[in-house]
Amino acid sequence: MSARSLFGVRPRTVAGQVFVLQVAVVVLLVVGAILALFLQSRADADAEAKNRSVAVAETFAHSPGLIETLNLPDPSEVLQPLAEDARRAAGVDFIVVMNTEGIRYSHPLPERIGQRFVGTIEPSLQGEVLLESVDGPLGQEVQAVVPVTAPNGTVVALVSAGMKVENVTGEVYEQLPLIFGAGAAGLAVAMTGTALATRRLKRQTHGLGPEEMTRMYEHHDAVLHAVREGVLIVGGDGRLLLANDEAKRLLELSPDAEGHRIADLPGLDPSMAELLASGLAVSDEVRLAGDRLLAVNQRTTDGPGGPLGTVATIRDSTELQALAGRAEVARKRLKLLYDAGVGIGTSLDVTRTAEELTEVAVPAFADFVTVDLADPVLRGEEPGARAGMRRTAVHGIRDDHPLYERGRLIEFVASTPQARGLGSGQAELVPELSRAPGWQAQDPERAKEIVEYGIHSLITVPLQARGVVLGVANFWRSEKPGPFEDEDLSLAEELVARAAVSVDNARRYTREHAMAVTLQRSLLPRALPERSAVQTAHRYLPAQSGVGGDWFDVIPLPGSRVGLVVGDVVGHGLHAAATMGRLRTAVHNFSTLDLPPDELLGRLDDLVGRIDQDEAEATGDEGRAMTGATCLYAVYDPVAARCTMARAGHPLPALVHPDGRVDFPELPAGPPLGLGGMPFEAAELDVAEGSQLVFYTDGLIEDRSRDIDVGIELLRQALTHPDRPPEESCRAVLAALLPERPKDDVALLIARTRVLGRDRVAEWDVPSEPSAVSGMRATVGEKLQQWGLAELAFSMELLLSELLTNAIRYGVAPIRVRLLHDQGLTCEVADGSSTSPHLRYAATMDEGGRGLFLVAQIADRWGTRYTPAGKIIWAELATPLVP
Repeated sequence: MSARSLFGVRPRTVAGQVFVLQVAVVVLLVVGAILALFLQSRADADAEAKNRSVAVAETFAHSPGLIETLNLPDPSEVLQPLAEDARRAAGVDFIVVMNTEGIRYSHPLPERIGQRFVGTIEPSLQGEVLLESVDGPLGQEVQAVVPVTAPNGTVVALVSAGMKVENVTGEVYEQLPLIFGAGAAGLAVAMTGTALATRRLKRQTHGLGPEEMTRMYEHHDAVLHAVREGVLIVGGDGRLLLANDEAKRLLELSPDAEGHRIADLPGLDPSMAELLASGLAVSDEVRLAGDRLLAVNQRTTDGPGGPLGTVATIRDSTELQALAGRAEVARKRLKLLYDAGVGIGTSLDVTRTAEELTEVAVPAFADFVTVDLADPVLRGEEPGARAGMRRTAVHGIRDDHPLYERGRLIEFVASTPQARGLGSGQAELVPELSRAPGWQAQDPERAKEIVEYGIHSLITVPLQARGVVLGVANFWRSEKPGPFEDEDLSLAEELVARAAVSVDNARRYTREHAMAVTLQRSLLPRALPERSAVQTAHRYLPAQSGVGGDWFDVIPLPGSRVGLVVGDVVGHGLHAAATMGRLRTAVHNFSTLDLPPDELLGRLDDLVGRIDQDEAEATGDEGRAMTGATCLYAVYDPVAARCTMARAGHPLPALVHPDGRVDFPELPAGPPLGLGGMPFEAAELDVAEGSQLVFYTDGLIEDRSRDIDVGIELLRQALTHPDRPPEESCRAVLAALLPERPKDDVALLIARTRVLGRDRVAEWDVPSEPSAVSGMRATVGEKLQQWGLAELAFSMELLLSELLTNAIRYGVAPIRVRLLHDQGLTCEVADGSSTSPHLRYAATMDEGGRGLFLVAQIADRWGTRYTPAGKIIWAELATPLVP
């Protein structure tokens, strides 16, 4: 038999070992017995001190009113006298109450109050009871630290109680005479009985003495009946061994329920009785008991050394469930409103905005949602007083519903909630559609189908923004058996109010967009003129966010030449479109002066600068530039097969050669229009017949998802088909480079070059002598006979005489004459002078001054253009139509 089995002491003590030695060594029996009792007494005293410290600390920590006292402004004022009284009554050397940071509220030495506790508190902050020996303010101490726990399980303070080691040792020394006397007198007689009694007592009390057992029972009994959770202990045979007051109240048990079988208890819900008797381990399982919802936690007690059975705790969660339900409803509604704020109004499209409202509300709020808008709203206009409602969006949990389909024009009768809402602007709830004759009057047959389908409740809310009713939103319920409620009505109103603002914004944008598109289309060329010099095709695509200031044009110029222009005004909307129209008109006006491309861009730059200045003066912000634009202007001469270009901040054009090569000619990079002070430079290119000149704005090649070099390469690849007509090239380029809805305006102009044959061009050098005029008239007449234009000979000879005479008389050699037979017949007289003749009206007695007047009367068009070598005066006659 071991010392542990005999005395029940812990293995680390030597009491058992000494007792075994006493039995084994008879010779040393008396001495060993005395020594064993001495050590046992000392150990018991030490255990007594520790047990007393734990018991005192726990009792004080669980004393009534302690937590309320800790919440006072000065807890020490109340706790210090109470702790001292308890210390003296319990026979310990100190009782210290402290907060969770270890700051003392009480101490036998008052000057120590407010200072940090000497010892370890971390385990106790986790809910554990700690025993330790420390060197404290009173000396070497044995102390216990116990947590003070709030009803919710949170540790709010700590209590420590203990004794000085010297006092513990002193008690042992005081007992030495008694120990020696008792050991000597009763060793032989009572050794066996004492050992047996001690072993049995230790086994049954787990080492606790009567006082500790009493205190423990009182403490446990007080706690058991004071907690707000029901506690039940059920034995392995299904009998109720213990039930505290809260458990009896929650389960409505009789006072004498303990000792009876769970299944026999009257009034206990069968499902609850089955759970308690099952012995199953459960966590927070909710069971119904009368009108209460009880959360049950159950665990078995058949652990090591424990009896067979279960312990269950019961908590009333009825109010918590109700609060959780209301919180969940509020959470869902807040999420719905958040989704509406994020998901409605993502585009400036009226129809799409209405669809977004239906998508957000189904199925989170309603089973079916329909949106009806006034027809003018869909066009971006203000809704009229008698405008019909167009079903704009329909969405639901199923597609086989009998509601009006999308696109139908609906005239709501006066008795319907929709009509009343459109008139008053107030939302309306129809709890039961089957009992709503006013709603059924709209379409009785369809109303019957709707009710039979299962749709039983309706909320109709007018879409109202800025005091204008734009339409009505209808929320239909079918899946939930209950009707809509007043809380649902307020939620629907808030939901529709957010959507109405987005619908109105989209409507206003639609109106402005339509106006800008109309203006843009009116300012852009509707059809390009047919010219023999080039075959052209063009495209203009407005941006997704609205029209901008991109434009293009093909301008006929004298001498069978053609002007090709493309430009881009910064910004979008009406302002950009109007500015574009001004610049396009200016280019037309400047082209009539037959200016070279670089000079034309210079004058256009001055115009943009004046526009900036006027805008700045109008807005009062002198330092802010209002306009920015880029432009590329080119003049193609089909006679010389040469193209002269200049650009102002614009992307380089593309040149597609007849063999399929694609180049981007390096033109001098001029600044954008409006900066001022910087000259523009022109460059000349020899262009083979059949080549394609490709002009475009930056919206074609620039995109946020790719680098600009990638856009240039895509354009190059799309143009490597020289045999393709310009119209097909336009389609191929847009398909290769543009997304479905471009972010920026795109203007594209493609011109395939032609060359005016040498058989349609005639040139002569003319001596600077008046006698040469008659000879040139005859020569030109013969040439017109060859071209089949004899009927124009008289008029052309007259024009030639006047132009050539002026050149010989007022001009400078060399003098040249050139005839061009194209869509018209053009006569050009060039000389080395830069002096331009002016048309004037001669007086009756004047001998001259009528030459240019005569030219202006005979020619369809005439004019002057300057060259680096002088000037050219030209006149054009329309050729007769060939039947």
